[in-house]
Amino acid sequence: MENEEQSSKMELHSESHIQIERTVKEKVAMKKVIKKKLQENCSCSLDKFKTLITGFFPVLEWLPKYKLKEWILGDTISGLLVAVVMVPQSIAYALLAGLETSSSLYTSFFSCIIYFLMGTSRHISVGIFSLICLLVGQVVDRELLLAGFDVEEDGKMTSIEMSNADNWNISNVNPTMMMMNFTLPGSQNFECDRKCYAVSVSAALTFMCGVYQVLMAVFNLGFVSKYLSEPLLDGFATGASITIVTMQVKYLIGIKLPRSHGPGSVVVTWINIFKNIHKTNFCDLITTAICMPLLIVSKELGERYKHKLKFPFPMELTIVVIATIISHFVNLNETYGSSITGAIPTGFLPPKVPSWHLLPRVAMDAVTLAIISFAFTISLSELFAKKHGYTIQANQETYALGFCNVVQSFFHSYAASATLVKTLVKDSSGCQTQLSSVVSAVLVLMLLLFLAPVFYSLQKCVLASIIIVSLRGALMKFRDLPKQWRMSKIDTLVWWVTMLSVTLISTELGLFTGVTFSLLCVIIRTQVPRTALLGQIQGSNLYEDQAEYNNLIPIPQIKIFRFEAALYYANKDFFLSALMRKVDLNPALEVAKQKKEESKQTKKKEEKTFNGNINQEQPAVSKKLIPKVYNFHTIILDCCAVQFLDTVGINTLKTVLKDYNEIGIRVLLANCNPSVIDSLSRGGYFGENCKEMDTLLFYSVHAAVQYAKANWPEAANSSL
Repeated sequence: MENEEQSSKMELHSESHIQIERTVKEKVAMKKVIKKKLQENCSCSLDKFKTLITGFFPVLEWLPKYKLKEWILGDTISGLLVAVVMVPQSIAYALLAGLETSSSLYTSFFSCIIYFLMGTSRHISVGIFSLICLLVGQVVDRELLLAGFDVEEDGKMTSIEMSNADNWNISNVNPTMMMMNFTLPGSQNFECDRKCYAVSVSAALTFMCGVYQVLMAVFNLGFVSKYLSEPLLDGFATGASITIVTMQVKYLIGIKLPRSHGPGSVVVTWINIFKNIHKTNFCDLITTAICMPLLIVSKELGERYKHKLKFPFPMELTIVVIATIISHFVNLNETYGSSITGAIPTGFLPPKVPSWHLLPRVAMDAVTLAIISFAFTISLSELFAKKHGYTIQANQETYALGFCNVVQSFFHSYAASATLVKTLVKDSSGCQTQLSSVVSAVLVLMLLLFLAPVFYSLQKCVLASIIIVSLRGALMKFRDLPKQWRMSKIDTLVWWVTMLSVTLISTELGLFTGVTFSLLCVIIRTQVPRTALLGQIQGSNLYEDQAEYNNLIPIPQIKIFRFEAALYYANKDFFLSALMRKVDLNPALEVAKQKKEESKQTKKKEEKTFNGNINQEQPAVSKKLIPKVYNFHTIILDCCAVQFLDTVGINTLKTVLKDYNEIGIRVLLANCNPSVIDSLSRGGYFGENCKEMDTLLFYSVHAAVQYAKANWPEAANSSL
């Protein structure tokens, strides 16, 4: 019988220890690796040079393969339709950026051309984007105020002195603008007005934004955008949209208000609006009441019947043309005081180097701008690439966007990004390649050269209506909140915190607050993860959470504990408390109880000896005689969800092993991944030279259970 029991134990032991041999990794000398990399990257060949050029300019690869008969019609139509959408938006978004309308047109033109040469997405449209315009406008307004300018469009100019005159290029000053006098050393004067200074600020900001994006591509830092989760970006977009709407309300009703800056500017603006509501220009109000419903109805019908329509109706351009004609012939500006766009300069201004002295002032602002525009561009590129079954190169996309911004900063433009509305127009109208962007650029060029003065009489309330209606997608995110709350309460909280921070504090601080809160949510999830006590699924070798599933069988005399997070310094206390709570046994308290009981028995023995049993030897107090209240002999730690261990985590597991072993409870590990096993081995958890690994580590929970049953069947009986 004894031999049979021993043989059965040996069989169970062999079943519980499936031998898996770890791969022995060869140590590679760093010198060889560096030498090999240098040979691969520094060697020159014609094929490698060709690959380098075509990789940097993807147009050289796909343009020779262009299927003219199949693709030219779709690309031409989509390019025309995008230009139809782009022109009114370019004029309108200049209000957000606080710049001349020509700056928006330059941005649209250069972005189309450069992305055509360097981009890898076939469908996205790169150009002006409302949120980017808002960020640019806030920086421009701040710098204008610091320089002593009035940030209002119609404000009077004030004089300032430039202490660092060497940074200004006198030959590049546009003499046609309203003049402002700057005093230079040596009595040499030149003139630059508010508009000139605003362009200089936006050019410097755009240049720094492009430099950051190029550096992100060089050093493969695109992963930074991964910290901007989808709920965070949606909350940022909604909060920024509310800010934009607030800024445009004064144009809708035709009142003149000073721009509010800094934290709480949205609240201050609304207070000023209601204080000055009696100054409403009824001409602008009536125009808004006509244009806004037409734009909304057009958008709604376009979305409802987008599968039946070959291309969307150009309602924006139609309204712009009709409103311009009416305003011109009725003379709304002089008769009713309606605010109009004014003169839009034609032709190309000569390139101008960004003002170097402004670069340090806008360097921090450019970081936010670079990350936001990059994140929106990459996410939109990946979305449409997945839809149409091709891949993009994220690093090359970063290069393309960076060079868009660097180049156009020399041409009175501001930062660009992919835009959803124009991309959807491209996609729905049969776009096949980025040749459609060239078509759009040609039409914008014609507008810049010849047609810009046509829009002189266009009312600003029409432009504000176009801006607000274009933001309806972000504003309608409120409707998705109940569904998002059911899916993930934490993501919904991230959305709310980001949206409210952007709206009530400021755009940049709101984004920083959202990112910080999002990261804190991740940290808290690892600090307070789920824990479970497992039971066996009937008729299987699988084990699951007893609190989440019915009909699970608890294993007699064995506790199986699962910790669903990495074990590191921030959550080690939670791990220990959760383990002791689940198994209902604190080893430190148990040791204290045993010492107290041992002390009592020793005292009783001494009393008996003192009462006449001096010559009779009393046996020493045995720990086996001390009663124990726990009814299990083994704890199995299921480590399937433990991604890694740090030094504190290793020491915590060693402490658990030591403390429970002191009171006769065995601790086994199961389902550890190779990195966790390596960490434990280096930390000496398995003893010297890992001699105890076979008795402490198991590749499945069931194997650990079988081993515990085979080796300690009598332990529970002795502990009852």
